[in-house]
Amino acid sequence: MFEIRLLEEDHIEAALALWRATPHIGLSSADEPERLQRFLERNRGCSFVALAGDRVVGTSLCGHDGRRGYLYHVAVAAEWQGNGLGSQLVERSLAALREQGIGKCHAFVFREDPHRERFWEPKGWERRDEIVVYSYRCGEGG
Repeated sequence: MFEIRLLEEDHIEAALALWRATPHIGLSSADEPERLQRFLERNRGCSFVALAGDRVVGTSLCGHDGRRGYLYHVAVAAEWQGNGLGSQLVERSLAALREQGIGKCHAFVFREDPHRERFWEPKGWERRDEIVVYSYRCGEGG
């Protein structure tokens, strides 16, 4: 059994361990603990963690810019996949975005992620091939 709670500062190290162990999760210096703490403070109530006892077995890192929501690092430990945990984490984040007046959310998913078609698309997430994302490092933490 698992419990879903808000992702808090004291979960960051365990969440990082899960992300490092999960294929197709891209980490950068933006995922350093102090930067993640700032992200969580800025986006209160949008990110969630699934706990089996005191072990982090799933995450949904989510935030918004006041207009659109963004999902990052939706991850479920391999042995917990297939039981709806990922869907529950995403739905909690989407509900939090709705409560904050955000009507649309984007999920960042690597093209080679095999869960892309099995997880996101059957749930009604629209793949947007007409959008290309450019990234620019404007300073530290990118």
